[in-house]
Amino acid sequence: MTSIRRVVLASRPAGQPKPENFRIEGFELPEAAEGEVTVQSLYLSLDPYMRGRMSDAKSYAAPVPVDGVMEGETVSEVVKSRHTGFAPGDIVRGRTGWSTHAVVRGETLRRVETYGAPLTTALGVLGMPGSTAWSGLKFIGQPKQGETVVVAAASGPVGSLVGQLAKLAGARAVGIAGGPDKCSFVKDGLGFDAVVDHRSKDLGSDLDIACPNGIDVYFENVGGHVWDAVLPRLNQFARVPVCGLVAHYNGTGSGASDRLPATMSAILRRSLLVRGFIQTEFASHFEEFLEEVAPRVVSGDIKYREDIVDGLENAPEAFIGMLTGGNFGKLIVKLSI
Repeated sequence: MTSIRRVVLASRPAGQPKPENFRIEGFELPEAAEGEVTVQSLYLSLDPYMRGRMSDAKSYAAPVPVDGVMEGETVSEVVKSRHTGFAPGDIVRGRTGWSTHAVVRGETLRRVETYGAPLTTALGVLGMPGSTAWSGLKFIGQPKQGETVVVAAASGPVGSLVGQLAKLAGARAVGIAGGPDKCSFVKDGLGFDAVVDHRSKDLGSDLDIACPNGIDVYFENVGGHVWDAVLPRLNQFARVPVCGLVAHYNGTGSGASDRLPATMSAILRRSLLVRGFIQTEFASHFEEFLEEVAPRVVSGDIKYREDIVDGLENAPEAFIGMLTGGNFGKLIVKLSI
């Protein structure tokens, strides 16, 4: 094998990541030991949670060490196997990192099943983002017929599925997105009932028009000023699955503001359910998710959009852009060997 490369964390960013926080390097691939599998990565998923892994602040998962390989999930092909469950040529997904090749324990991999959809969907609508949307809505949001479901980052891989699943549940789907192109995609391409632009000078009034009966479920991906606009419009007993807070990921201070007192007051007065979750909490339901969503993706009933970047060397720039909304759809890197 030639051109074996990886992207490592060169330094921890202060605020917005910069190109110098990453380093691309060649490395020597070790031989697989008993129970291990050698894989060649085909596609790499880029996701907002990776910004948290670049920090050494206390979190639900360990940070990437400086000079360590950036964490990430890939769809890969098995090249060599010393694990009884895999053979050369198998297509698998696993957390093998920002690397063209890897040697990993076989039990950390799972075969890719997309029911005939493209392989890339295993990192998007039929992968971790899709499972996140499905789990958060099904087990926390629990939309009912006729209710209003609002989702932030509605053109992204999680938000786009949340709205479509809400519609299938008989709810009214309202998306929040950034810019006319993304808003048009949410409304016309995905079939949401309404969409508002978070760049609007009067986001609150726009939400009032889009949600005349208030908000029953708010799927939180962003935080920041979007949360400030949504909070006063949450109905009694509204449910808020908290999936991400991308507006805060690059923060360098404590972020202290009036947001917490207002939030806690609303939770008390309106009996709100605000529940943060990590997708792995619902890992045991992944097959159920696939069985429900995959046929609808293949049939075209559920739509998705992907933003594919070519080449591992372009991953840092694409990741930096994603944190400020530069991508349009699920961001994936096609690995060029």
